[in-house]
Amino acid sequence: MDLQDIKQRFEIIGNSPGLNRAIEVAVQVAPTDLSVLITGESGTGKEVFPQIIHQFSSRKHGNYIAVNCGAIPEGTIDSELFGHEKGSFTGALSDRKGYFQEADGGTIFLDEIGELPLSTQVRLLRVLETGEFIRVGSSKVIKTDVRVIAATNVNLPTAIEEGKFREDLYYRLNTVPITILPLRQRPEDIHLLFRKFARDFAEKYRMPSVRLNDEARVLLENYRWPGNVRQLKNITEQISIIEQNREITGDVLQRYLPSLTSKNLPAVFSKTEEKGFSNEREILYKILFDMKKDMNDLKKLVFDIMENKEAPISHDQAQIIRNLYDSEDINFSQNDHQPKPVHIPHIDKNNIQDTEEVIEESLSLEDKEIELIKKALEKHNGKRKYAAEELGISERTLYRKIKEHNIKG
Repeated sequence: MDLQDIKQRFEIIGNSPGLNRAIEVAVQVAPTDLSVLITGESGTGKEVFPQIIHQFSSRKHGNYIAVNCGAIPEGTIDSELFGHEKGSFTGALSDRKGYFQEADGGTIFLDEIGELPLSTQVRLLRVLETGEFIRVGSSKVIKTDVRVIAATNVNLPTAIEEGKFREDLYYRLNTVPITILPLRQRPEDIHLLFRKFARDFAEKYRMPSVRLNDEARVLLENYRWPGNVRQLKNITEQISIIEQNREITGDVLQRYLPSLTSKNLPAVFSKTEEKGFSNEREILYKILFDMKKDMNDLKKLVFDIMENKEAPISHDQAQIIRNLYDSEDINFSQNDHQPKPVHIPHIDKNNIQDTEEVIEESLSLEDKEIELIKKALEKHNGKRKYAAEELGISERTLYRKIKEHNIKG
């Protein structure tokens, strides 16, 4: 079977060299039983390649089980993967086979492998090395013959340095690496994917297919696509449903693309920003940094008011300046010069109109954390997977925080 036949069979769209190379490696490694580690950003379509490997292997008639490790709570993941004995923990009403036992003779795909707890990583390493595991609550060794394919959007070497991933497990999984390029590095495939999605949605919703003019096509191919193929598909569906005019211009397309990263330009970012929020502590740090930035912006605003002597100062602005000067932590000096004196008009408390009650905002980190989680859940209609991606944390961490704060949603 040639490359185009494989693409057609697995509905893979694109002709970029990086994509073709990934498919070729998957087909070449399929007849072996070597472990494969697939890496790439979220939304690049990593889940297709384990299916290619399974279907072109001698295990194609065996079970193929895909497991999202990030979606399983930490307290139950050992039971899900390796099974448990009756009575081994609360709620274990009967014996249960785990995925490794169910996949015996076949293939198991472990997505988001970087989210596995360290204790589970030890169990997985034993399966890879000896083909043996023990159910939760049991002492009996069970043998299994499983081909393991793993995928992650996490930088595992960095996770190893931070003590979040075992180095021996990494090298055991990474026998054959396959890297899936982000969509921004496959510009020649972007319009092909858009046309494919547009045709699919036209058929699904029984309407003419949308098409791009030249300006829109250039904009599409130069957009950074942080969400990769998944984001492109979602935007294509939105345009197909909402727009009445079937020819899409650049101005129309721009309304569907977040302006922050609309251009495929070099970006300067720190190591922390590149990783995202690996845990809830980083979310709280982000909140504090944003609060500090807001305060700095406020200080600059007041300084500008102070510099512009001719401009009248309103009662509200005067009160803000009074409050800020009363604070010992705020210094309005610039370039090491003392601030210029400013005349602040007297405020007649008996002659204030159209006032609003000012409710002091809570600065509790816990309240801020709860507020962010509620907003993310509300934005994604209670879907925890997408809410976790929005917050930059794993779904397991989000599940724990929802339970900890008794959040409904």
